Amino acid sequence: MIESLLLTTARVSTFDNAAALTGASGFFFERDERLFLVTSRHVVIDKPSKHFPNRIEVTLHTDERNLTRTAVLSVLLYEDGKSIWRQGRDASGEIDVAVVEIDRAALPKSAVIRCFTPAHLQATLQEVEVGSSLLVVGFPLGFHDTLHHLPVVRHAIIASSFGLRFQGQGYFLTDARTHRGTSGAPVVMRTSDTGDLPWKLLGVHSASMDMGTRDLKLDESLGLNTTWYADILMTLTAAEPEEARSEK
Repeated sequence: MIESLLLTTARVSTFDNAAALTGASGFFFERDERLFLVTSRHVVIDKPSKHFPNRIEVTLHTDERNLTRTAVLSVLLYEDGKSIWRQGRDASGEIDVAVVEIDRAALPKSAVIRCFTPAHLQATLQEVEVGSSLLVVGFPLGFHDTLHHLPVVRHAIIASSFGLRFQGQGYFLTDARTHRGTSGAPVVMRTSDTGDLPWKLLGVHSASMDMGTRDLKLDESLGLNTTWYADILMTLTAAEPEEARSEK
């Protein structure tokens, strides 16, 4: 039996037509029978680095008994010159989370995925303590079980007050060893729930945080990361979301 948590997360590859660009992580979120792929916004567009993919590929399992069998779902990121993903803003600016609605008809009939739902979101911020143990499920530097196409899990702890948005931004900090390719990974905490997916979805891993004043020779990296609160998914997956769109 494979842990259900590992089937929530898929490897995401970005492309400019046929040219491969980057690798990242993403996970599935289901709401009102609609299916979404969640990842970091900078995976689908990042103007500072001139990263402008026009499609992504998502690796899916097709046989629960034989995880070596997979299929690749290709998703165009633009339709009629407009982006198809949803992204959000708050009072502090853009939020580094994007969701792409997935047409279930485009999935292989035998696709094996597990989905987070609104029931997996943390209801109140005050119930989670600083120092709480978390897991980050993803594909650091693209590393994964290449035979069974499964992500790996890194341990993390909450490094800032979960009840306060760090510096007024829509994220909290984690203390974890992460790498490129982990962007878009779900950040989860174990619960006492005995259901099929007994995890709380607390956030979406974004990037490492560092100090511009750090002496690169004398000082080690902080080892801290920004994780955007998962409650943004309720806004981005609403029937008529107030999301931003990008022109290609």
